[in-house]
Formats: sequence, structure tokens, C-alpha cells
Amino acid sequence: MTVLTPDLLLRAYAAGIFPMADSAEAPEIFWVDPEWRGIIPLKGFHVPQRLKRTVKASLYETRCDTAFEAVIRGCAAPAADRPRTWINEEIVRLYVELFRRGFAHSVESWYEGELVGGLYGISIAGAFFGESMFSRMTDASKVALVHLVARLIRSGYSLLDTQFVTEHLQRFGAVEIPRAEYRRRLAAALDTPAAFQPGLAGDPLAVLQSSTETS
Repeated sequence: MTVLTPDLLLRAYAAGIFPMADSAEAPEIFWVDPEWRGIIPLKGFHVPQRLKRTVKASLYETRCDTAFEAVIRGCAAPAADRPRTWINEEIVRLYVELFRRGFAHSVESWYEGELVGGLYGISIAGAFFGESMFSRMTDASKVALVHLVARLIRSGYSLLDTQFVTEHLQRFGAVEIPRAEYRRRLAAALDTPAAFQPGLAGDPLAVLQSSTETS
């Protein structure tokens, strides 16, 4: 059995595959290489009107990379709409190590000093591989997604991989593309110089609007 390491994970992402477990209790991890891959075109990102109002109201404080392990454990925890997850302890261990090496990042929503939602993913050159998100308050993870996309645009990324397309992600413009097309876009993104900048601030809605106007 192949022993997973952070370096092996990075090579896998760069080759277009990613790991999953059958459940949080499952001891083994398997590789996934979907025939159809989910992405969110960065310049086609759509923010619903109600969410725009939430972002403008600044209900949540958005931070990056200040509570990575708490975010991944929040994503691993069962919820009412998601009683089972695929994130086991081995995945937590590996991604925390990737975070320490600067390849994994979290975008977090805080309310009155408490972490109430967020997302995490892997960053390699101009590609960001979104892994999972969670919410403990209304729209907390969605606000984090808006801030993520704005940061990716400002930092020069060209690919936001969502792995699969769900009804939730379709509201933001997620689409499915064939494996061959995904690998073409991935190769281009890996040749794109970009770096995740946790401290990058600014109005995310203004960034998204500017990107749409210039696309």
C-alpha cells in the first residue's frame, strides 16, 4: 500500500487527481480522477443579490490562515445537511502539514471572536484546488468563498478547481468540463506565476465587479 506524504499529494494535484476517503472513520484513502471536473471560472463568478448584501454588511470578519486546522476539522464534522464527510484523520494530518509548508490555505468567517464558517484548499502556482467548506451561521462559508475568489483574481490565479459541481456551487457559476479540457487548463495554471496572499485586503465585491468589466 502506498504511503501518502505531502509531496505525493502535491504531485497528484499537479497531475489532476486528488484523494478522498469513504468516510471520516475509514482508514484508507483512494485517488479520484473524474471524467467530468468541476471548476468555477474566476471571471464568471456570480454573487447572488442576497449574499452581496451580507458581504456589504460586514456581518463576519474574514481572516485567512489563522485557524487552518480548526477549519478542516469544521469541514470534517457532521452537520444536519451533511451527516457524513470524507475527511478522516490521515487527511487532516497531511493537509495540516501542507499548510505548514505554505501549500494549503484557509479563508475563515468569524463572528464576535468565534469561528463560524470557512473553507480550505491547496494552492500550486496559478491553480487553487478547493477542498471543502462549512458553516455554523447563515452564509458564513459563502462569504468566505466570495473573499477567496476576490483574492485569487487579485493574485493572478487562473484556475479554481471545485472537483465536483453541486447545486450549491452552480449558484456561483460552477460548471463541469471534460477531463482533457481540465488538464489543459491545469497545465496552463501551473505555468502561471501566482501566490496566495493571506493579508491581501480590499472590497471583494469591487474586485469581482472590476474583473467582470474587464473580461
